[in-house]
Amino acid sequence: MKHHYKLNVTWTGNRGSGTSGYRDYERDHLIGAPGKTAIAGSSDPAFRGDATRWNPEELLLASACACHQLWYLHLCADAGIVVTAYEDEAEGDMRDERFERIALRPRVTIAAGDRALALQLHHTAHQKCYIANSVNFPILCEPVIV
Repeated sequence: MKHHYKLNVTWTGNRGSGTSGYRDYERDHLIGAPGKTAIAGSSDPAFRGDATRWNPEELLLASACACHQLWYLHLCADAGIVVTAYEDEAEGDMRDERFERIALRPRVTIAAGDRALALQLHHTAHQKCYIANSVNFPILCEPVIV
């Protein structure tokens, strides 16, 4: 099955002289799509970006985290495992302009269902995650079931 996604990114960082010099423009931009709230983006502060805005590296990490979470919740619902809370303290490492790895650390609270199966379903969610299947670096998963 094919899915198509479309959005727009609009640069908002022109200080009046455009990109006349490396230090003469902001890295600010808006990520938008019809019917959705815009996301305020910039580059990482190490690359002259605004630390109060989301950068592409954070958005990639968030995408991997959210994709895993959504697959996991789906699999738990199908397996009769009742998840009442899910929180992930994910981290990613980048070196030489490429990601080396992402580590997902989901902490999941279940009210009903098999704890061992709840733990194993993280492996299945990882196998099904579209983001994990699309990147060329490892995404590790270190779950805790409560």
